[in-house]
This record gives sequence, C-alpha cells and structure tokens, in this order.
Amino acid sequence: MPPLQSKIWDFCSLLAGLLFTLAFSPFDYSCFSLTAFLFLTAVCLNLNPARAFFRGYLFGLGMFGLGVSWVFVSMHHFGGASIASASLLTLLFVVFWALFPALAAGLAALTPAASENHRILMFPFIWILVEYLRGQWVLGGFPWLQMAYSQIDSPLAGFIPIAGSYGTGLIAALSAALLLMLIKNRRKKRLIACILISLWSIGAGLKSVNWTHSIGKPIQVSLIQGNISQDQKWRPEYRESTLQRYQAMTVQHWDSDVIVWPETSVPAYLDEVEEVFISPLGDDAKRHDADLIVSVPAHGPDGEKYNAVVTLGQNEGMYRKTHLLPFGEYLPWQPLSGLLLNSLKIKLGNFTPGKKDQPLLVAGGYPFITSICYEDVFSDRARAGLPEGAYLVNVTNDGWFGNSIEPYQHMQLARMRALETGRFLLRATNTGLTGIVGPDGKIKSRAPLFKAVALTGKINPMGGMTPYARWGDTPIIWLIAWALGLIVFHEKYPLRPLRRSSLDKNFNI
Repeated sequence: MPPLQSKIWDFCSLLAGLLFTLAFSPFDYSCFSLTAFLFLTAVCLNLNPARAFFRGYLFGLGMFGLGVSWVFVSMHHFGGASIASASLLTLLFVVFWALFPALAAGLAALTPAASENHRILMFPFIWILVEYLRGQWVLGGFPWLQMAYSQIDSPLAGFIPIAGSYGTGLIAALSAALLLMLIKNRRKKRLIACILISLWSIGAGLKSVNWTHSIGKPIQVSLIQGNISQDQKWRPEYRESTLQRYQAMTVQHWDSDVIVWPETSVPAYLDEVEEVFISPLGDDAKRHDADLIVSVPAHGPDGEKYNAVVTLGQNEGMYRKTHLLPFGEYLPWQPLSGLLLNSLKIKLGNFTPGKKDQPLLVAGGYPFITSICYEDVFSDRARAGLPEGAYLVNVTNDGWFGNSIEPYQHMQLARMRALETGRFLLRATNTGLTGIVGPDGKIKSRAPLFKAVALTGKINPMGGMTPYARWGDTPIIWLIAWALGLIVFHEKYPLRPLRRSSLDKNFNI
C-alpha cells in the first residue's frame, strides 16, 4: 500500500487536473495550464510507469470531469436521458478521455532517460504527441482542452500562425518544463531563464506581424441569433413561428451584403420547405442584392441525410458537412454503441458525411470556407479552402448545452481557426455565442447569450497564407519525433563533455 505522502500527491494530481481546466474559457486563467502541467511533471518524474499512469489518470479525471461536464446537460436536459442514464454516459465519456493524460505520463516514465533533466524535457514532447493522437485520430478527433487553446490570449499566441495549435502547445508545455528545471537545478539557471524569456518575448513580438492582407472593400455582415430553445426547435407546432422569426429578423438587415443563419435554423428538411419558404427567400435576397447563408438539413438522391448549408441570392450553392460528430450525427463502434444507447432509450442522428473536395460557397462577392458546428475545432477543414477562401463562416447550435461552459470553450476553439488562417470568422449560433472574430483571433463583437438578436458589423476579405496554413501540423509532428529520438540517443550514447568556453563562464554552466 502506498504511504500517506504518496496518497496526498495522488489527490493533488486530481486537483491539478481541475486547475488545468480553469485555464480555458470561460475562466481564462491561462497560467494555470502551465502550473498544472509543471506539477504533473514533477509528481510523475521518478515513478515507475504504472504509478505515473495512475497519477496521469487522476489528472485526466479532474481535467475532463470539470472540462466536459456539459455532456450531462446535453444528454439529460435536451437528449431526453434520465438523470441516471445521463450520469452514466457522462462518466463513461470522462473515464475514456482521461486515459490520454495517463498515457502521456506512463510513456514519459517508460522511456529510457537516466538524467532528470532529460526526463523533464521529454514529457512535453510526449504530451503533445498524445494530444495529436486524441485530437486528430481517436473517434475522429476530440481536441477539447488542448494546451494551446489556453494560450490564445497570452504572448505565446504569436506562434499560432506559424506553428498552429500543436506547435504552440509544445512551446507552452516546454515553458512549464523549463520552469520546473529552473526550480530544481542549481546550475544553468541563467541559461534556462534566458531561453524562457526569449521564447515568450519572441511570441509577444510575433503577435504584431500581419501574415495576411485585405483584398477588397469591407463587407457588411449580419449574424442572426434566433434563440430558439432546443427543446422546442424540432416540434412541428413551433416550425412556422421559428421560420417567421428568422425571416422577420432578416428583413430588417437586407442592407447587409451577407446574412448568416445558425446551424439547422430551418427545422425541416430542404425538400419540405424549398418551394414555400427557401425559394421565395432567395428571390428576396436577389432583389436586395444580398447573399443569405442558411443552414438546413437535406436529403440526398438515395435518401441520405446531410447536415448542410445553402447560399441564397446572387450565388446559390450547397455545402454538406464532412466531419460528423460521433454519437451525435453518427454512431461509431457499432453495434455496441447502438445497443447501449437503445437500452438507455436515447435516439441520436444518423447523417451521411459530404465529400471532402466540395467547391467553396460564395457570398458577398468572395468565396468563403464553411464549417458546421463541430468542424470548426479542426484546422484541416479551414486550411483545405486556402488560399481561395477570403473569410470563414461557422454555423453551430450550442443550444444543446444550455448555460454551461461549453459555448465559451467552443468559441475559444473557433477563434484558433481565425488566427491560424489569418481570416475573419463569422460565427452564427442559435442561442450563443454568436460573434465576429478578427484575423488576430480576437472577438470584435459578440451577441449576448439567450437573446434573439442580429449582430451586424464589417469584415475585410483577406488574401495570403500564414506559415501554418502552408505547412500544417506535419513539421511539428516530425520535430517531436526527432527530438524524442535525439534525447533517447543521447541517453544511450552520451557525448563527451567539451572544454569550458567563454560562453559557459558567462552562464555559470
């Protein structure tokens, strides 16, 4: 049985996971992610892989237990699940994703590193590699609560247009590791401090660099937030009043070049309302020389169901969602997941993904990059439309999560796409947070939660490419693999010490 002191550190690992979550919106204490990561590194430093895995798992339980607590709200309040069923599903969700911080801690303890400094330095690289696995591959990707998103308003945000979320997350995690080395090492303090100050100073300086440029006159846009409660949205008796609300709010803003409605703002399939509502609405848009971006589910020629966006007005087209939400729009791990949800009497959507190479839609005279709901958390969706896309449009329905922390987290993830691509982002939601985000990742204007409101502003169509938009994540992943290999190689074949130089004397090495 572990001694009492070890149990205390175990409990503190759980608390550190909670602290890590407070670095993200709506709390936004960005330094807490570095503090929590530093603590986890320290308490796992000299453990065997099993104990390190256990402490990493406790950290993950705290991290996801608070960070994705909104799953319960979605399942119980709007998904029709009982309290017991929603609690069970939320628990399963948390205990699954908590495995990834545990995996990172266990792998860091497993790798051959006799030197304490090497072990400290290896943890950030392994952590980000596991984040990449979780964010891109497992169940289609779940990049929630990744290190970089907590730094979107810190000096390190200057690295985002160059290195993206994983590269910036690596710099943040390395900063925490260097701080730990600064605390533990008696020698090399000046050198470590110099590296830390340089990293953060460079990041702060890069924030003033404009990687993209305006390519035309400003476009006036209006984002319609209908504030239709999720428990009423799909009831047939509310359909007409919902359509009337969106139409009335749109009529008041025909002077805008582009008008955007949120995800599934039309609570019916396209073929059910095309003649009586969609076509007349498109004719009105043409008469007012405006473009309307509307989200409406659509049937395919063989009965497939698509989550779609259509443009009405001067340029008509359709985008079909490509990256579907697991357990929301399709069921992975069939037939097990289907049997579980059926036993709990929870019914979810069954959509078909659209093709990857769909042409960009056009509104306001410029092509734009479309994402529907969950797609805005993946950088490859935005990068795929560059450099042609002049701005980004995301339509989403965070009404599923009520007054929880999810809408704030989701907006934080969406802001990253604007900063990575150097484009304005128009984000229209049903109940909030609707907003206009600039190429610097800052929210220029935002509608209040749970209010029926039209948010109007101006954006510039942008051209050019950020370094990250050109390179993507591949260089960072190769850098991580190279760095880990170099550290392991150095442990096995250490270099002979060099003669002290004048540089050594300056830094007291």
